[in-house]
Amino acid sequence: MKDTALPVEIGSYTVLPGKKQQLDLPVARLPTQTQISLPITVINGSQPGPRLWLSAAIHGDEINGVEIIRQVLTQVQPKQLRGSLIAAPIVNVFGFIDQSRYLPDRRDLNRSFPGSPRGSLASRLAYLFMREVVSRSTHGIDLHTASHHRSNWPQIRANLKDPETYRCAQAFNAPLSIQSSVRDGSLRQAAARQGIPVLLYEAGEALRFDPEAIQIGVEGILRVMATLKMRPCEATVVSRSIEVEETQWARASRGGILHMQVALGEIVQKRQPLGMILDAFGNKSTKVQSPCLGIVIGCTRNPLVNQGDAILHIAKLPENEGKRIQKEE
Repeated sequence: MKDTALPVEIGSYTVLPGKKQQLDLPVARLPTQTQISLPITVINGSQPGPRLWLSAAIHGDEINGVEIIRQVLTQVQPKQLRGSLIAAPIVNVFGFIDQSRYLPDRRDLNRSFPGSPRGSLASRLAYLFMREVVSRSTHGIDLHTASHHRSNWPQIRANLKDPETYRCAQAFNAPLSIQSSVRDGSLRQAAARQGIPVLLYEAGEALRFDPEAIQIGVEGILRVMATLKMRPCEATVVSRSIEVEETQWARASRGGILHMQVALGEIVQKRQPLGMILDAFGNKSTKVQSPCLGIVIGCTRNPLVNQGDAILHIAKLPENEGKRIQKEE
């Protein structure tokens, strides 16, 4: 007898095997009494398998993931799917409407998990997402960008020491994979406590679409789904993700106007000049040097810097790995 898939039950909705359905989970009402709901799309395959959640815009101004999820959903059909895909493209609905990272009370949703049904608005939203999405999933991929006035090179942050998480990170095959500890109150921490492997994809900047970052994200998710045997494998990976365990920031030693001399994804040597900080008249200049051998994985987009500001984020490379990458390039 052939195995059959089970219905997916979220809130008051039931999505039958072989069906795709859009859901609206009520969150709260605005002072105008307008109902705000959490939009979710469920694709329930015809055959049993893993349940993968995709989430984006936990920080409301990080919109690359919204487009990544939209494109993924157009390529997944329920009749060819094993298991289920639960997609939440706009988790922080309030921040998304306001084009803000935060909720109306300035709380960070990604520091509010696992949440509480009687806490702050952020805590209640986190609790709803954990109860209705995370607890019903076997795997998760959370999509982010850099914060305001910063940009990130496409990268996966995850617990690479966990075998199942590492397997998914290898399948995603972002240009860079970072062994990353979890932060208190984060979605990744809350999911990990439930034994759910989670990848966090970081790429691009807030309130901007980055076509390359979006393409890498879409292809990475589809490869993860193929590795989980949720859908057929369509592409062969020709290069492997660079794996690192430590990152370091290059900071401004003085305030001024920054002139950057390197780009995201560029390999830099220890003490290599990364840029110059000039005063407003150009009379004084200070070099910004790399603190280590590594790859530039994040940078500020604002040339106006204060003393101590983080300017460039660098993934540290062992000497032999740096030479290998440069040789391949």
